[in-house]
Amino acid sequence: MARPSQPLRVLLALAIVVGVAMLLMTLLQATDAALAIWQRLDAMPAWMRYGFLALLAALGLGAGWGVWRLLRPRAARAPRAQPLDRNAIEQRIARLEPDVAPARIARDELAELDRRRAAATLDVALFGDISSGKSSLLRALAPDATSAVGVVGGTTTAVQRQRGVLPDGAGLVVADVPGIGEAGDMEHASLARAEAARSHALVYVADGDLTRSQDGELRALAHYGRPLILALNKSDRYRDDERAALLQTLRDRYGALGARIVPVSAGHQEQVSREWPDGRRELVQREAAAQIDLLQRELQRIARADLAMLEPGREAALLARVDADLADGERALREQRSIAIVNKYTRRAVLGALAAVAPGTDLVIQGALATALTRELCALHELKAREVDVDDLLARAGSLARTSTSITLAVVGNGLKAFPGVGTLGGGLLHAVAYGLIFDSLGRALAATLAHTHALDRDATLEAFRETLAQPARERLLAIAQIALDGMRNPTRSTDQIP
Repeated sequence: MARPSQPLRVLLALAIVVGVAMLLMTLLQATDAALAIWQRLDAMPAWMRYGFLALLAALGLGAGWGVWRLLRPRAARAPRAQPLDRNAIEQRIARLEPDVAPARIARDELAELDRRRAAATLDVALFGDISSGKSSLLRALAPDATSAVGVVGGTTTAVQRQRGVLPDGAGLVVADVPGIGEAGDMEHASLARAEAARSHALVYVADGDLTRSQDGELRALAHYGRPLILALNKSDRYRDDERAALLQTLRDRYGALGARIVPVSAGHQEQVSREWPDGRRELVQREAAAQIDLLQRELQRIARADLAMLEPGREAALLARVDADLADGERALREQRSIAIVNKYTRRAVLGALAAVAPGTDLVIQGALATALTRELCALHELKAREVDVDDLLARAGSLARTSTSITLAVVGNGLKAFPGVGTLGGGLLHAVAYGLIFDSLGRALAATLAHTHALDRDATLEAFRETLAQPARERLLAIAQIALDGMRNPTRSTDQIP
């Protein structure tokens, strides 16, 4: 390499000398000014000197805090919880499409709540493990009930509701809720939660000390804030001292939950001796007489307390359940719309890459599309994204994409487009598919992060983008390639059509 000529070297040396001299002069002036200020401060009273220094420190910290707040990524912020009330729930139902299942279910739940409120009858739900005697207890409370009693795996496969009458003449409706341990646990658990939300009072039936799973179910029922009764079924099988000890144990353990503990007896056989006129004796099995007096007293006490006082609790529990169901429906709907948005911008990116002719125009097109994709996904999740956060995310995503195989394919494809014929066709297709894959991966990563964090989380989005881009699914690649082929065959096709 040739060395610079003598005059040029002289000029460079002079420039270095002048630059160093100016730097030294600036440093000396700054030092002189600092020393002069310090001398003046030293001559001031101590309170004034320290006050001035404190003011300088506050101004420096304030400026630093302002710069940090401006440039830092926005922290994840939980969505503000809205108070649950009937009007708010109905507004959310109206916002969902009429054909969305959770909206229809929510409307049915509200209609059922109104129907039960108008009936002005005590609604009681019986819960318990399979074959704990719930159905037999229902028959004792409502003698006209027709539900069968099973012994293998539980036989109650739907909520059985029967009308009954309490000793004081008050009416009630008793629901035999499916056993949690039966086949189809998820469906039965959903039925159980729904009936718990609809009822005035909850009765948990057990035939002995509670197991770990029964303990969890009882505590879950206590969260509904409804009158709760733990009915110890088949209590006549115990000796008096054993029954008293078991009842006291249950009261000590679950009294803090607000549960009332009562012994009952329903749904079991007893062995009796029958004597014939000729003196013969034989043992026979018969249905034991139901002993539910204490349970009936508790239900009468609840019914006498005025059902109108129980309605707010029932409505609150039901609205909470409807709110959870609507949230599931809204998440599913947002996911569907997110996929549609990602597909739309993936198609636009593919066709934009095919349409780019001048060098660099593809980068301009893709940059505008990436910004629009990010803003539309944020708007779908009701998130206002700051311009600086969007620019920072896309800049880092672009840096990440430049190190991936996809951008290599894009560069190779762009180069091949310079050759006529097959080179133009193959290069354009490769170029478009690469950009389509980048947009599809970025859109899916951003949609998933927004759904989980409800924030424009840069780090989480980039991590998901890296993983999605590194291992693209075969179906995605084929779909993107098909979009590119269709675009080359029919360049006038609308870019808003979603595959």
